[in-house]
Amino acid sequence: MAVSLPSSSPLPASLPSNLLTRSRLLSPLSHALQLKCLLAGEPAGRTRSFSLRSSSLRVGAFAADSSSAVGSELSTELDAVSRFSEIVPDTVVFDDFERFPPTAATVSSSLLLGICSLPDTKFRSAIETALADSECYEQDDPNDRLSCFCDKALVNVGADLARLVPGRVSTEVDARLAFDAHGIVRKVHRLLRLYYELEVPSERLLFKIPSTWQGIEAAKLLESEGIQTHLTFVYSFPQAAAAAQAGASVIQIFVGRIRDWSRNHTGDPELDAICRKGEDPGLELVAKAYNYIHKYGHKSKLMVAAIRNKQDIFSLLGVDYMIAPLKILQSLKESITYPDEKYSFVRKLSPSSAMPYNFSQEELVNWDQASFSSAMGPASKELLAAGLEGFANQTKRVEELFGKIWPPPNV
Repeated sequence: MAVSLPSSSPLPASLPSNLLTRSRLLSPLSHALQLKCLLAGEPAGRTRSFSLRSSSLRVGAFAADSSSAVGSELSTELDAVSRFSEIVPDTVVFDDFERFPPTAATVSSSLLLGICSLPDTKFRSAIETALADSECYEQDDPNDRLSCFCDKALVNVGADLARLVPGRVSTEVDARLAFDAHGIVRKVHRLLRLYYELEVPSERLLFKIPSTWQGIEAAKLLESEGIQTHLTFVYSFPQAAAAAQAGASVIQIFVGRIRDWSRNHTGDPELDAICRKGEDPGLELVAKAYNYIHKYGHKSKLMVAAIRNKQDIFSLLGVDYMIAPLKILQSLKESITYPDEKYSFVRKLSPSSAMPYNFSQEELVNWDQASFSSAMGPASKELLAAGLEGFANQTKRVEELFGKIWPPPNV
């Protein structure tokens, strides 16, 4: 079933018009590799149920707008929750791509490492083509050459994925640029030019950027150019609100990581206040961010990751997207619901329920770097730093690997 995509966005003025077309043919996926599947286009207003096996990819379920309790026609908990949010399984692909087609995907350094570890995958040719690229080969500086190879590999794989999925492909931006807004913008422009050379239009793409202040500023500029951004590593309300004000297309919050931090630490005013009220800090942040986005008319869609259990899903019904482990989704799939059962699946988050939510004057500021920095607590600072370190290490591993295997045979 095709996913409706947003109307074509205007191309940035800085992009050249005489872009080259890649002639190599793309092959369908037939072997295992690690994929991070992201959202497709806007919810289509219908439920799409799907089978879950250990060989499935993240497959989206299209959310309905209904806020009523689930009717008697649904037979599993998975069917029930899929009426309210797009459910995205976080799992591994094997050989049944055609049987369980994904709606969209993310290409990242970790994905490149996964491809390189699987010699039989047909995505391997995308990396080999990148390593044979003459533009990169002619770079005198070894670091520039490896960076060029990485960009080419990300885009080659991303372009292959764009031919295979109906939704959008999100491309990871080098986390080492997280505190360089202009560097992020330049990197995204370069990646986008490479995508255009392979005839992948901007409306099929997202660019995954860390939610530092500089990352948020870069997202604001890119969104003004019609380039869709996906802000990740959001662990606090100031990050979520600033990202929404910047017009980010997607904002990703990690529920379980916030909860884990609060269980083992104290001293974060935002989280401590939530815990004193007996509430879960991760769930509360998602609800607060959702209500802020909808009450004040921001365009951003909210994605929830690091879900730890089924109750997390039940508590967040209505959020735009939920990424959940396969074992949780299998449990939902195996749990039968009956018309007369006492537990009713009800939408917890909705645009109408966001209207009465009260925000303090401090939370309603137009965020700037000074207010943003002062409002970031220990939890968001530590978790953001850990995420950046992990992404940067993955990129370094890719560069080291490319340095060892370059040049490829016949080059």
